[in-house]
Amino acid sequence: MLITQTVIMMAIMCLGFYDPIKDIWQVVILATAIAFFSASQDIVVDAYRREWLAEDQLGSGTAIFVNAYKLSTLVPGSLSLILSDYVPWDIVFLITGSFAVVGIITTLVLPEPSLRGRIPPQSLREAVVDPFKEFISRRGWSYALIILAFIFLYKLGDSMATALSTPFYMDLGFTRTQIGLVAKNAGLWASFVGGLLGAYWLQKITISRGLWIFGVFQAVAILGFAVLAKVGLSQWVLAWVIGFEAFAVGLGTAAFTAFIAQTTDPRYTATQFALFTSLAAVPRTFINSITGYIVEALGWFNFYILCFALALPGMLLLMKIAPWGVNDKKVTLT
Repeated sequence: MLITQTVIMMAIMCLGFYDPIKDIWQVVILATAIAFFSASQDIVVDAYRREWLAEDQLGSGTAIFVNAYKLSTLVPGSLSLILSDYVPWDIVFLITGSFAVVGIITTLVLPEPSLRGRIPPQSLREAVVDPFKEFISRRGWSYALIILAFIFLYKLGDSMATALSTPFYMDLGFTRTQIGLVAKNAGLWASFVGGLLGAYWLQKITISRGLWIFGVFQAVAILGFAVLAKVGLSQWVLAWVIGFEAFAVGLGTAAFTAFIAQTTDPRYTATQFALFTSLAAVPRTFINSITGYIVEALGWFNFYILCFALALPGMLLLMKIAPWGVNDKKVTLT
């Protein structure tokens, strides 16, 4: 965690000193470094959380983590946008990167999680090969592929819908300050409430039922963007869209990451989490790269209708991996 956080902080700070038009290759290198090390950080943080939490704490503990993550996105998504209207971009990136110090200090004071009787991998084979064999051997190749397809598809529509949210708002005529202020007020409290309710509801229901209920909220939230595309320059509708999206996605992500944690064998947290979270990130890293072309071809309204449609296949796979009538473990609040 310490290595990845330090590199991310330095890369973000350096990014502001280059012009994306004149210094495109320097920007590409730094952006690649940020993407690579942030993915590595996600894996090790997820593995740490999986090893730290007991089985009955996975749902509520993950919901709290998602809530904190959503709050942290207000730094680049809100504060940095507001600052960019008043100070040069190099200062904006220096301030944004400095927030990584919080994570670095936290990493320095955290203890290593207890192994709880588990023996850590003693070889590269045990660390890399055995986790894949264990996952496939549980219920065979077909079920393993269904699980992987679900992880890929469950947040596909939402990921595409939010990939160009800021350019979408600006294209409608909102200023960066308006976007930042609305995101701070509407997104902050909606995300906070969504995280708390996610933890509470996962206590009352199960992770499987949470995937169903929260997934519906997540898909419906996409339609809010389509409504905004029709309404146009309305700050009240913008606040509603950002707020409901933050609330719904907070719920959906809480159940989704709890499911990934539940699916991971405690002996192979890092490797299996790397498999699952990397697959979940594929829409964000590859498919989202073509969203700009899709918007140009379809327009904003039709684009968000497409995103809503792409949210449905993941929901349909729940009938295979998490049928509504089949009980799984309820979770308790940490």
